[in-house]
Amino acid sequence: MIALDTRQQLLALLTQACLAGARWASACAQIGLSLRTVQRWQRPEASSGDLRVSHRRRSCRAPNQLSESERLAALQVLNSEEFKDLPPSQIVPRLADQGQYVASESTLYRLMRQNGQLSHRRLERVAHKRSKPRALVASEPERIYCWDITYLPTVVRGAYFYLYRFVDLFSRKNVGWQVYDCESSEQASALIQDICQRQGIKPGQLSVHSDNGSPMRGETMLATLQRLGIAPSRSRPGVSNDNPYSESLFRTLKFRPDLPVKPFEDLLQARRWGAKLVDWYNTEHRHSGIGFVTPEQRHGMQDESLLQARREVYEAARQCHPNRWSKHTRDWSRKDHVHLNPDKPDKPDKPDTQDTPTTSN
Repeated sequence: MIALDTRQQLLALLTQACLAGARWASACAQIGLSLRTVQRWQRPEASSGDLRVSHRRRSCRAPNQLSESERLAALQVLNSEEFKDLPPSQIVPRLADQGQYVASESTLYRLMRQNGQLSHRRLERVAHKRSKPRALVASEPERIYCWDITYLPTVVRGAYFYLYRFVDLFSRKNVGWQVYDCESSEQASALIQDICQRQGIKPGQLSVHSDNGSPMRGETMLATLQRLGIAPSRSRPGVSNDNPYSESLFRTLKFRPDLPVKPFEDLLQARRWGAKLVDWYNTEHRHSGIGFVTPEQRHGMQDESLLQARREVYEAARQCHPNRWSKHTRDWSRKDHVHLNPDKPDKPDKPDTQDTPTTSN
């Protein structure tokens, strides 16, 4: 928006240039103005200043606008002892029950916004904003564990056994598990201590990711992690995608044909089933997310030689019958890094199937 005195100075200069023989369009172009703009400035009504419709709307008062006394009265009602902890959506019907009308609901919201009062007004605890867990990446075993607890049905309706399971993010190997008859921070603490002792985990070496269940947030578990030098990482409440590897693992286990059709009769039966299942998963199951090798092979860093041998087999088959193959053989490349809750790039890139993490089992 160019000020009125500046316009008059520019018009005087343009008029002087045109009297000297210049064309209006060329003179306007020299100072970066269009001819139509200058013509609009030359109108008689332009001497009053801003001609924009939006300016006129801002400068005039709406006929249905609240007066200053009405605004103060509405704010006094909003901040009264009766309504100070209620939003306008709750205040308006209560006033109507009392035979009063102060202003519309949208007007009350606008008054609160203009006076900086459009915030949490209720007496209960203010909801906290939850941010995404920090991004983690594993390039070798024994760096990042994920763990969770799942229910196992029992013969007593409403009673369950609880399967605790820790899995290595890089290799998907089940490094520790147990079945208990309750959820407890103390039992989870004892389990992680046993795992660290068996796996030779040193302080500062490991990060453990979990959801926000009470055993994960218990003081005993947090104190144990701190004492062992383990960095905790937790999901947002109610967001299962923050812990996808544990969720996917439990789905694979519960859809196995070895899962009994009937509920478990006792704790011993559930633990025998768990031991058999862990042995199958670690030593026999070909995991799709790590190149269809077993978690035990991946954990022992044997997967690179196995995948190289597969590439050689496929290349030999292609050499024998090249007409049966397309441009490339099956991709047996090794997944060197596994990402957990990776940060999204600022600009969308073309997806790369080589580096995209998978959570399938």
